[in-house]
Amino acid sequence: MATSTGTIQSSAKSSATVEKANPGRKFLHYVVEAILWILLIGMAIFEFAPISWIFATSLRNPADSFNLPPSFWPTAFEWQNYLIVVTSPKIAFLHFFWNSVKIASIVTAAQLLTCSMAAFAFARLRFPGRDLLFFTFLSSLMVPATVIIIPTFILVRSLGLMDSHWALILPSITSAFGVFLLRQSFMSLPSELMDAAKIDGAGFFRIYWQILIPLVGPGLSALGIFTFLGSWNNFLGPLLFLRSWDNFTFPIALVNLQDYMGTGNRAHVLAGVMISIFPTLLFFLVAQRFVIRGIAMTGLKG
Repeated sequence: MATSTGTIQSSAKSSATVEKANPGRKFLHYVVEAILWILLIGMAIFEFAPISWIFATSLRNPADSFNLPPSFWPTAFEWQNYLIVVTSPKIAFLHFFWNSVKIASIVTAAQLLTCSMAAFAFARLRFPGRDLLFFTFLSSLMVPATVIIIPTFILVRSLGLMDSHWALILPSITSAFGVFLLRQSFMSLPSELMDAAKIDGAGFFRIYWQILIPLVGPGLSALGIFTFLGSWNNFLGPLLFLRSWDNFTFPIALVNLQDYMGTGNRAHVLAGVMISIFPTLLFFLVAQRFVIRGIAMTGLKG
């Protein structure tokens, strides 16, 4: 006991001696940390400034929308701009809002299911041609989305899905990026978990659903955030596939708020933009809890 106490005291004295001997190193550490904080705060201000301007302008009078220099704080709090947008008789804004929520939710749920199942198979199951198939599947990421938009349009029209929400849902029920992201999450888990489950008599589906899926929460949350944002902000798809007024989505509603030649009320347009941010922000706040929870469970890895 006395020996261990002496060892601890000697190590503490040696560390204190090192700190006294290297005051410049400690000062350099504080300088680097201060620089990093300044850079992070500057980046946060740079990212937040456009949103601040949009919010401030959405509460102003139309005549004050483009004052120079731009003001990042409302000159007037006209909350009726939001009420006018929501209750506009010209545009069924809430109906468009619901269409986007429905499509984005279905696409996100479908991708989480299909991508996680494919990722589990590529990461944990052994079958002939697995690596070649995965490489071929992954090579589709090198093809720009604009290149396949015409074949997708022809396929959707051949299936009779034009002017239907399924024209936006079916082409997006899976993605190569989602499979790659979740495959890396599955491969980061220790193989002993699956071996122990096999010994206990668990089948592949039970191992996938009850054992591994709860441990890849960060990957699922990240994929869910990316997928929801991509579907929510999709403008080209609804513009190509939808024709009737009742099927339009939220981005189309924002364009209609601008009126002909963009002569609409700027405050009303930016109020609609702020409304469009709320669902994505809410989805992110909900999903980030699972990211943090998954990081806290990383002690199981080894």
